[in-house]
Amino acid sequence: MANRSQTVRRNSNWILHLVLIAASVVMIVPFVWMILTSFKTVTEATQIPVVIFPSHWNFSSYAKAFEKSDFTHYYLNTIFAAFMKTLFPVLFSSMAAYAFARIRFPGRTLLFFLIISVMMVPNPVFYTPQYLLMSKWGLVNSVTALWICSLVSPFATFMLRQFFIGISKELEEAAILDGCNPFQTFRYIMLPLVKSALVAIVIIQLLWSWNELQWPLIINSSPDKLTLSSGLATLVSMFSTNYPILMAGAFMAVIPMIVLFFLFQRRFIEGVAFSAHKG
Repeated sequence: MANRSQTVRRNSNWILHLVLIAASVVMIVPFVWMILTSFKTVTEATQIPVVIFPSHWNFSSYAKAFEKSDFTHYYLNTIFAAFMKTLFPVLFSSMAAYAFARIRFPGRTLLFFLIISVMMVPNPVFYTPQYLLMSKWGLVNSVTALWICSLVSPFATFMLRQFFIGISKELEEAAILDGCNPFQTFRYIMLPLVKSALVAIVIIQLLWSWNELQWPLIINSSPDKLTLSSGLATLVSMFSTNYPILMAGAFMAVIPMIVLFFLFQRRFIEGVAFSAHKG
């Protein structure tokens, strides 16, 4: 009986591994195809039947991508906007989450419900009022407009609130007995205990900010104010697109995220896995 259960478990593991391998291949193939296409000529990139490997490794597409687009400004704008759209949501959302989880004040439940209800509305619904607000403030075609509307994240507020609720109240009470005020309790006691959740939120916010496309295209039209994603969109033509140049630009756009992942791979996996387990 024990041998039979071990055999069933072993077969289940094989099936699970095969499914995971198939899913990995599905995710990796487009990325590999992007890299290979960046080294092809235009003819090879659009040829039927499909050419998988380039006949000659052509590196000129990377130089032409810089010639056709201002990648230096794209990188600087994207790095700055992603940093601001990660720093402020993590800071303000963690403070709001702690208040909703631990501090009792009138209208707390209603206010938290209103914040969470924002998650149920698609982002494009907010683009018109946000654009009108930026226009009124004179921030259209500015780097500030890329991040000023994203100071708080409802998702981060909800996730961190769940973590704060799960922390024992005895720790907070002990801090109060030691003379800590609410901010000191939050800063020195509660915040270090949700470090894994903060890592996960930083990952999510950074990736979302780095890849955002619609809002940068709406709020900015000046070439020196575009981000990487919106800048790459300008390489797509209605009638003809130079796919090797487009793929070269796309590969250069994802390089920082790849490097960042390999540098902080263990923390990334720990943060996301712990947050999923907590949820």
